[in-house]
Amino acid sequence: MAPAATKAMTVVKGLDVERYMGRWYEIASFPSFFQPKNGENTRATYTLNPDGTVNVLNETWSNGKRDSIEGTAYKANPNSDEAKLKVKFYVPPFFPIIPVTGNYWVLYIDDGYQYALVGEPSRKYLWILCRQTRMDDEVYNLLVEKAEKEGYDVKKLHKTPQADPPPEAEAGPKDTKGIWWIKSLFGK
Repeated sequence: MAPAATKAMTVVKGLDVERYMGRWYEIASFPSFFQPKNGENTRATYTLNPDGTVNVLNETWSNGKRDSIEGTAYKANPNSDEAKLKVKFYVPPFFPIIPVTGNYWVLYIDDGYQYALVGEPSRKYLWILCRQTRMDDEVYNLLVEKAEKEGYDVKKLHKTPQADPPPEAEAGPKDTKGIWWIKSLFGK
């Protein structure tokens, strides 16, 4: 394990949650069990709720079908100015009974809120997000370097194919059975 993996992660302080809302495209991520392995056009849309929590809509397309899951994000510690959030999803999507909560730490965001690096304390998950479907190599490399300094094994980063223009939410038949979720559990 890299020496950096034992030190505390640097997390954004004073995140402007309202500016963070809207759509973010996944430029690259660590492959995870809860996303289809052949997922593309993956994106997240965040909307502020009246109670201060955030509605999270994650979408991805695989085999021509749109897969999505909704959840709620909230500050892990309401009294902290660190951008450490918890995200709660109910799974499986077609029979939502089991709450699954994960960490969502904003490790870096640019002044214009156009790109972000998101991780969590175990360093098993990492996302590079952008307001656009494309990111300049220079910016991408800067974010990869920041992730490496925080102890991430950046060799595991996988670039996410993004269509330009991105598909509309209605494009492609929707997978309402949640089969994608079960398949992803078994690595199919």
